[in-house]
Amino acid sequence: MERSWRTIIEPFKVKAVEPLGFTTRSQRQAILKKAGYNLFNVSADQVLIDLLTDSGTSAMSSEQWACLMRGDESYAGARSFFRFERVVRELTGYRHVLPVHQGRAAERILLGVLGGKGKVFLSNSHFDTTRANVEATGARAVDLPAPGALDFAKSAPFKGDIDLRALESELRSVGAKNVPMVIMTATNNSLGGQPVSMRNLREASAICRRRGVPLILDAARFAENAYLIKQREPGFSRRSAADIAREMFSLAQGCMMSAKKDALVNIGGFLALNDDEWVRRARELLILGEGFPTYGGLAGRDLEAMARGLEEVLDERYLAYRLRSVQYLGEGLRRHGVPIVEPPGGHAVYVDAKRFLPQIPPAGFPAQALVCELYLTAGLRAVEIGSLMFGRGRGAGFVPARMELVRLALPRRVYTQSHVDFVIEVFEDIAERAASLRPLRLVEAPAALRHFTARLAPAGRA
Repeated sequence: MERSWRTIIEPFKVKAVEPLGFTTRSQRQAILKKAGYNLFNVSADQVLIDLLTDSGTSAMSSEQWACLMRGDESYAGARSFFRFERVVRELTGYRHVLPVHQGRAAERILLGVLGGKGKVFLSNSHFDTTRANVEATGARAVDLPAPGALDFAKSAPFKGDIDLRALESELRSVGAKNVPMVIMTATNNSLGGQPVSMRNLREASAICRRRGVPLILDAARFAENAYLIKQREPGFSRRSAADIAREMFSLAQGCMMSAKKDALVNIGGFLALNDDEWVRRARELLILGEGFPTYGGLAGRDLEAMARGLEEVLDERYLAYRLRSVQYLGEGLRRHGVPIVEPPGGHAVYVDAKRFLPQIPPAGFPAQALVCELYLTAGLRAVEIGSLMFGRGRGAGFVPARMELVRLALPRRVYTQSHVDFVIEVFEDIAERAASLRPLRLVEAPAALRHFTARLAPAGRA
């Protein structure tokens, strides 16, 4: 009988290496000031360990690199598109496949087709670019997180679910004719990378069918969600991740996908849909802004790498390692008293800065203050998901976000256990002096998606 080992090792070996960006504390102080205390403005070669995002930061496999040589760069009808289309159709079951250069392009196109003033989009939680694309059409984005999802200290297996009662209530009060679609984000990125259960997906799908409202998946992390269903939901332990994923897709009428996540590539995305009229209108916008429908703003080699990545991501040895890595980071932070969103989800650990830095009010951007301290202490880069990203207004008109989180997103197949141990050690150091961290103030910011380009400064300084 095969022995079960405690240690889940990386299911790959390293074939190429890239140097890390070592800096001194005095250098990092100057870099932070020049960047306006916004880590998006810091050059990558000045970052030691980069946990800003898991989007487009994966290490591709040797097979994916080989796929690049097979790319057909024909403008129209490239064979690489037809291989990509076949893989997506087999995975999702949807008839129409439109490639795009990344997920927000899929959002912009589909929401451009269906949005508009007076429309309301419902979701378990819209992420930043989804919300911005909804609002850019004049529509309204409404989040319906499951009861208890915002109780970050309490562990529950599927805190990414949508509130089914609230969904029914909103559809009644708003009117189904005013809801172009319900978006289920799996996993739920804004609320801690938490998975959506199959039971919740089935029931949400049934509600949408009764009301005549399409259900669409934001499927950027579909494989991680499928494997968390396998691990956590009764009745699924013996089913394959691929089979679970196919059922997830079968419950919706289409999906938007940032392939930069679970397709294990550095660029790319797609729309996959069944509705012929939606596709006709989406194709017009695709040609206008992305490219011909068989390349969608991508090179043929990108389509080949995406197709291969969609196959590789459902390898259960990889998924077991991936989710264990996130769990391991969460366990390490928890040991040093760092409050996190419980339980750790699929692609990241989220630190609850509201509890970690209670001395900093939302208007002082506690999560961004922690992001800056991580960089200042050791050159770590993370991202704020709080009042800088989701808050509204300034001064007397400031409306804080519902959460103040720092996301530590683990790039796929990039860092080893020693890198994760180092991150834990940095948090141990900061935890000992967390009470000394001070607030920030906003200096300048655009109206939409301000966290990308905002400039901040320590509060009380010119």
